[in-house]
Amino acid sequence: MSIQITFTKSELNIMTGISLPKWIKPHLYSNKKFSDLSKAELEDLKNRIKNFQDDNPLVSVVIPAWNEKDNIFRTLSSLASSTTKHKVEIIVVNNNSTDNTQNIINELGVRNYFEHRQGISHARQCGLDNAKGKYLLCADSDTFYPPKWIDLMIKPMIKNKNITGVYGRYAFIPPEGVSRFSMWIYERVVGILVRIRKHNREFINVMGFTMGLVTEIGRTTGGFKVKDARVYANSRDSEYFTEESEDGTMALNLKKKGKLKLITNPNAVVFTSSRRIEYDGGVWKSFKQKLEVHSKRLIEYITGK
Repeated sequence: MSIQITFTKSELNIMTGISLPKWIKPHLYSNKKFSDLSKAELEDLKNRIKNFQDDNPLVSVVIPAWNEKDNIFRTLSSLASSTTKHKVEIIVVNNNSTDNTQNIINELGVRNYFEHRQGISHARQCGLDNAKGKYLLCADSDTFYPPKWIDLMIKPMIKNKNITGVYGRYAFIPPEGVSRFSMWIYERVVGILVRIRKHNREFINVMGFTMGLVTEIGRTTGGFKVKDARVYANSRDSEYFTEESEDGTMALNLKKKGKLKLITNPNAVVFTSSRRIEYDGGVWKSFKQKLEVHSKRLIEYITGK
């Protein structure tokens, strides 16, 4: 069996993104911690967040957070700058943070819940249980979301009732002193893997930083519940590493009732911290690990066996 890997015009546009997009810059708050924000910056952020706290939303955006005092306000700033025509609620689930995360989300006035069971799966399940929207989008607390992300992600589920879940593409923000070119190469390899796995192992593609689902279907087919809950770093070299993923499990659950949809529009590409790559020892070590793991599984991806 042969699979032809082709890319749409939109996907080819993604491949030219070696530089960070302009929309992300206002949310970087370069060289600032939350405590460094001016009164004007703080009020602006709080006012924008107010627009995404609807009591009868169509969309719920859920962000798990564990010790994210230096990141969460940046993610919220990007989401609170969304240009959407829908009613939206943003939810933060504090998963036992021991830093100032809870005080920050309280001060910003964002809707939040506390989940005492440690692990991303528990935090995401808490968000799913409390979400009011018909559609749920999963976000991460160290990731930046483009202005049209919300509408582009939910559009396929609105138009086609047979689509129960969606997932998108992501890019990395390089750490200080590192060129984005190396990240760009890494992302291109992942992009090829996404196209290969789409035929027989699509649920693996959903194991990332950007996915969405029909809320009720997510609840009734098993949710984010897994046997071994991932911790937030989940470094491959660590003693607590687990292959089991709550988002991959959710993808399998969603496929029981319908289909998944890959969002290829470049305006839906999110930009995330490169710290996960750094946890694995840097971009080239992470690249080597990924190559070793997935080269052994290529036959499985292609044949489904």
